[in-house]
Amino acid sequence: MEPLNPEDPAGIGPFRLLGRLGVGGMGRVFLARSAGGRTVAVKVVHAELAARDEFRRRFAREVAALERVGGTGTAPVLGSDTGAAAPWVAIGYVPGPSLRTVVGDEHGPLPTETVRTLASGLARSLGRIHTAGLVHRDLKPSNVLLTVDGPQIVDFGIARAVDTVAEGGDLTATGAVVGSPGFMSPEQVRGERLTPASDVFCLGSVLVYAATGRAPFGSADSGVHATMFRIAHDEPDLTGLPPELSGLIRACLAKEPAARPSTGELVGMLPVADPWLPADVLARLGRHAARLLEAEAGAEPAPEAPGAPGTGDAGRAAAGKPTAGVRPAPVDPTPTPAPAPPAADPSGSTVAPPRPRHRRRALLAALTTLAVAAAATAAYAFWPGLATGAGADGTDGKGKQGKGRTTAPAGIVPAAFLGAWEGVLQGGEDHPRETARIEITQGPAGTKNAVYVQVSESRLCMGRSRLVSADEDEVVYGESDVTTSVPAARCTPAAHQTLSLRSPDVLEWTSGAARATFRKAPTGTSVVPARFLGEWQNVPRPEVHGDLDGRYGTWVTVTQGPVGTRVVRFRDVFPRTDEEGSPTAGTVSCGSSAVLGGSGNLLVVGPQVRDQAAWDPECAENGSSYLGIVTVKGEERLLVYPMLDGEPGEYRRRS
Repeated sequence: MEPLNPEDPAGIGPFRLLGRLGVGGMGRVFLARSAGGRTVAVKVVHAELAARDEFRRRFAREVAALERVGGTGTAPVLGSDTGAAAPWVAIGYVPGPSLRTVVGDEHGPLPTETVRTLASGLARSLGRIHTAGLVHRDLKPSNVLLTVDGPQIVDFGIARAVDTVAEGGDLTATGAVVGSPGFMSPEQVRGERLTPASDVFCLGSVLVYAATGRAPFGSADSGVHATMFRIAHDEPDLTGLPPELSGLIRACLAKEPAARPSTGELVGMLPVADPWLPADVLARLGRHAARLLEAEAGAEPAPEAPGAPGTGDAGRAAAGKPTAGVRPAPVDPTPTPAPAPPAADPSGSTVAPPRPRHRRRALLAALTTLAVAAAATAAYAFWPGLATGAGADGTDGKGKQGKGRTTAPAGIVPAAFLGAWEGVLQGGEDHPRETARIEITQGPAGTKNAVYVQVSESRLCMGRSRLVSADEDEVVYGESDVTTSVPAARCTPAAHQTLSLRSPDVLEWTSGAARATFRKAPTGTSVVPARFLGEWQNVPRPEVHGDLDGRYGTWVTVTQGPVGTRVVRFRDVFPRTDEEGSPTAGTVSCGSSAVLGGSGNLLVVGPQVRDQAAWDPECAENGSSYLGIVTVKGEERLLVYPMLDGEPGEYRRRS
């Protein structure tokens, strides 16, 4: 925790600020205390997000949904004002370390009984989240906190409000790929609409990590795309998983959502151990509690000066008087838990002895403050993107593995070849007719460590290639398999490929008689340049449609995501025609999407795939296309070119 800056307010709503916990992609996070002495995290939205009306509406919906979830197994919402100039929400602290910290840094893999109880507690909490109409979408070890009374889930719901706002663009509806590589579901990887079954798959991956110290599909160290492909197509690596857990976890990790058990079924089949945590983990909680009980409480903030931040509406809210737009902190129905039982220190001493009832509040406050004092343990868990120095894949943020984790297998690929490369096979760089991309990760000979994408006028083909050989000048790939074909069943495996390095950013690609120059390209889960993101509407064309121009419309929505997912969506409306081709009073509406195949200066997408819920016999599916941005009289325009000779569609950013 850091001290407040001079420009920070002294209070927000009914909460008095004590310090700064950090800054994330969504806003600032403060340590605060309620009038009743409860320690909370108050999150204040960044001004640029608060300026977007659609973000505000979604943020308000998500906060309301979070309040319906309550506080059992999740961090409770204790107050909010989504209508404030700077919207905020206050969430209770959870007194415990994260699963990632315990397994990755301190204890290592957990016992079978602990994993079973963890599974039961998480399934119960997910059930409550789903009942409230939410899907977590980012369940991972760092979002699971361990307490004496059971696991707690954090970072859900509100993440949807920011994750669906494209960086630098407007709010997007569907298709944004949100999650942490290594702990995503197959449907997340494909950018599809998520259901509660997605969280069950992620739960299975979290349980594998808890029991073995490894993610079942590898970490981001082996390459984001390689990890995502394994999630979508490969069986999980359950090496070291106790046999007693195998059936449960395999069921959760079924590729088809309908084949996975529900959270209710999981709760019904899992026994619960008490105490559920290993003795040394309990001892850690006890030692911290003992130290904090002996520490001084710390000085309260100075009284506010007249007119200072925290007075006015916030002051009235703190005094219990109603104020427009402020949602008061709800009464927490959860009974106050008993303090942690005595825990045996490995050194032989006993710590955290039972306290009289009148000291229970002090102990609970101390345990809560522990999560604040150890910011790396808990602070990051309450805000998407909050910098904590911990890697999402279980590393320490510097590429080093914690306890219980294994390093990636050694490989033979020189570092200069690693990453993504893109080139044009036919046409020019400004007007391509066929493109290719290959993303190379580390691996030994014989492994399929390269993901390739080829886009032509009528198809998008994606697959993996097997490494044959590699040296400082050349990398050779042999047999390949097809993992994605748009349209279905239209692709054949890529031929042998040879890559020759020409400079740090340029290599020469050959495959049989074909030859092309490839250049370094973005990689990861967010490769779409910010200038493309948002919703675009067609420029009117009365010279084509005449008086009926107002009945014709096309909207293009571009969302963030990795190559291989559906990041572009199209919606067309036009008049229905009669048998003679004359327009009628009826309207046709067509919805489709396209998979991203390249993300260099231009965005390359495959053929449009119809949205079955928004399709009509008069709709037509278009082929592959590429997208570019131009400026016309100071206004950005999106141009969508067909991947053949033809005029582009022209679109303005929708305000």
